[in-house]
Amino acid sequence: MIAEPDGPEGRLRRFATIWSRAVFPVTTTSSTRPEFEEQLLPLARRLSEALRARTFDADEGRALGAALVTVHCTDPEALSRTLDCVDAYLVLYCGGGGDQEDLRVRASRLQHAMAAGFASALRERTLAEQEAISAAALKAQGVVAQALHASEARFRAVFEGAAIGIGMADLEGNILQVNEALLRMFGLNEQMMRGRNVMEWTHPEDAPQTWTLYDELVRGEREHYHLEKAFSRPDGTVLWTNLTVSLLRDADGNPQYQLALMEDTTERRLLNLRLRYEATHDALTGLPNRTFFFERLEKALGAGAGQRFGLCYLDLDGFKTINDSLGHAAGDRLLVEVADRLQSCATAPGEMVARLGGDEFVALTTGTDTEREVDELASRIMHALLAPISVDGRELTVRGSIGIVEGPAGERSAAEVLRSADITMYRAKASGGNRFELADEEADARAITRHGLTTALPTALERGEFFIEYQPLVHLGDGRVRGAEALVRWLHPQHGVLGPDRFIPLAEHTGLIVPLGRWVLEQSVRQARAWRERHEEAGPLRINVNLSPCQLTHPGLVQDTVDILERAGVEPDALCLEVTESALIGADDDLLKPLRRLAEMGVDIALDDFGTGYSNLANLRRLPVSVLKLDRSFTQSMQQFPADPVDLRIVEGIVSLAHSLDLTVTVEGVETGAQAEQLRILGCDTAQGWYYARPGPPERLHELALVDATG
Repeated sequence: MIAEPDGPEGRLRRFATIWSRAVFPVTTTSSTRPEFEEQLLPLARRLSEALRARTFDADEGRALGAALVTVHCTDPEALSRTLDCVDAYLVLYCGGGGDQEDLRVRASRLQHAMAAGFASALRERTLAEQEAISAAALKAQGVVAQALHASEARFRAVFEGAAIGIGMADLEGNILQVNEALLRMFGLNEQMMRGRNVMEWTHPEDAPQTWTLYDELVRGEREHYHLEKAFSRPDGTVLWTNLTVSLLRDADGNPQYQLALMEDTTERRLLNLRLRYEATHDALTGLPNRTFFFERLEKALGAGAGQRFGLCYLDLDGFKTINDSLGHAAGDRLLVEVADRLQSCATAPGEMVARLGGDEFVALTTGTDTEREVDELASRIMHALLAPISVDGRELTVRGSIGIVEGPAGERSAAEVLRSADITMYRAKASGGNRFELADEEADARAITRHGLTTALPTALERGEFFIEYQPLVHLGDGRVRGAEALVRWLHPQHGVLGPDRFIPLAEHTGLIVPLGRWVLEQSVRQARAWRERHEEAGPLRINVNLSPCQLTHPGLVQDTVDILERAGVEPDALCLEVTESALIGADDDLLKPLRRLAEMGVDIALDDFGTGYSNLANLRRLPVSVLKLDRSFTQSMQQFPADPVDLRIVEGIVSLAHSLDLTVTVEGVETGAQAEQLRILGCDTAQGWYYARPGPPERLHELALVDATG
């Protein structure tokens, strides 16, 4: 066995050796292969650094592609072999143990950048050579003109010795003379070429102005013209040339002949086409990539009046699970099969399929009736994914979620269309997946607003945009205010005051709920101290603060609470932390441990929204709670007196059970006096709701507490 090279430098040299062995046979260098390897080593080191850089630098990739030209790797095969080496060995020898998927994506992007840089450098070099050839051609033109007047021998030497193709014709277009270089380019002999007319060399790829320029030249209205032109060879292949045609005049200045100079650009054009293909197509599936798709989409959106478009944005459901369980190689084979099936769904004129990246694909249809066609296209895609895909002997079931955007051309940009399709696709995925949804402007606006709120959340806390309102907790027995629940609000610069339902889920998702919750707790505890100091005659007022599931699992919960209480000089019994019933369903001892520690300190724990979940009532015995907060759904049927007997018995049973466990019962959503009276009769302890007061500033609670205290 061959020993693995030691250390990063050894692996880097191994990569350079493999690279040099692959590319050296197709270079034009005069160096030996070991010397050539030493020239490639600095490029290999730069490739390795670009692969592992913190951020991807496309300019470095293009610079490396251009550097290939400077070390005489100008043959298209040299680029092809280089890209193959980068694809097969760069991550293996230079990855450094990083995330293999990320490194493979980075290597693929480096290949595209290198190809672009190589093409640009080669084009610049070719243009320089072309200018030299053109200068030589012009010089040859002068020499030829002089030779026509002075020396046939001198003209023949220039004519036959030129490296580019040269032909002469009269003003009617009859070919008079051609040199050997031109004959080789066309694959003809002199007898087959002479006597033909240049007008026979029309080609379907001719630019519109080609023959207009020719007519102007033979009429003597211009001295020369230059353009790119295709010719058909006798064997059916196409010859692409840089063509310069000049007018030759006699000694009196009258037009006499036309002189054509041709440079064969076929190989260079094929290379450019190949590089263009590689830059616009996905390396794994062969489908058009994001770049090509955006070009087509922008063209479709820029079509004339009456034209429409339809776009299907597909994301595979559960693809990450397949990648994680079977490996990326199996995932790649799955993507190739999916791509083939999608390609078979979009074969009509105006339809295309592309891969945006990962497991995301798009299908586009254009025309005048895309409202119907895009639905049919989405249905074909969903049907194409029904049959299992065999990978490594396993039958894998693949499903997908599709977001559809359809509309007239000219109204939205490509970025807006794709964003809408992406939002709609995630809406389909959130609805269970394996379905397609149509874009909805209102749903898009809500999603965009959510994204904007999510982005603004971190700085909102720093800018002090949050504030707290308090809703009083009233004792049902004597009607006195016993405390208040702290309810956070966001005073958004554009959207005004936002309730917690608009931003708390976003804060949970981003992790900002921990610092936000800490701020709410700190402000609320300070307020509790102010109440106790200013209104001792009203009795001790307790502050209730909501605790999110994310805060519940945060390791600093207990210490943060202790620190806040100590800094404010408030006893633990002034605080009640509310935890939703759903957060504690099936909670293990580790999750309950911080709540138990807080309860042992004297902090009350309330089980919020009780009755909305499916928890076993017997589990209440092991939960460190001292308060049950009945969900507002229990109060809905009590707006009229008397209430539904069944609802009354349910609430009565819960209250009896709670009291038997030494728990107090608080009821939310009390809006009428009838509800308050029914709940008092049933034995509920405290209540809150609009019947008593809506959430408001802390001064509002001061006033209510004082009124209750003074009678």
